Amino acid sequence: MAANQVPSKQVNESIVEFLTTEMVEAMIRTIKDDALKIGSERDPSFGNTTDGAGGPKDHSEGDEAMEAVYYKLEMIGFRVGERLIEKISKDRMRFTDNLDVVKFICKEVWMFLFKKQIDNLKTNHRGVYVLQDNNFRWFARMAHDQAPVESVKRVTPYLWFPCGILRGILSNLGIPSVVVAETSSLPACTFQIKIAKTT
Repeated sequence: MAANQVPSKQVNESIVEFLTTEMVEAMIRTIKDDALKIGSERDPSFGNTTDGAGGPKDHSEGDEAMEAVYYKLEMIGFRVGERLIEKISKDRMRFTDNLDVVKFICKEVWMFLFKKQIDNLKTNHRGVYVLQDNNFRWFARMAHDQAPVESVKRVTPYLWFPCGILRGILSNLGIPSVVVAETSSLPACTFQIKIAKTT
């Protein structure tokens, strides 16, 4: 390395995966704790694990709490995506259309984030793009030996952060969009990008 050359900053991949996992877990814990605290202030019996007869009380995860988790994780991802695309595309020519942007995401952005390209890209040529990753890197180390339905439910919050990243990237490139993700069998997942129609 030359005397005047600044060393490149690198981050261990495992650290990023662990950080992502912990961020999701911490967000879920925080939101649930806040919901329990607010609920117990309104109703002193809120959060008890038994009903009046001593049987188990049903406390399924509240939709409002999980919506709050989704919103926060997606917004964190959005901010990351906005900044990330500036770094990745700084030496690139301007994109000519939306399909070029999505192809760039499938190749360059996915390679930058996950060390591989997207496995499959489909489009209806009317503003909907489906990105299929058959071995999503952030799912690779997750145990998924439970029933498929339980595994899918457990990993769904881990898709909200990358959805935000994709939406942030597109937004910074002037493309308003909605990004959703789903998985039916781990470690595969699908991201669907819907480009918002501008008037």
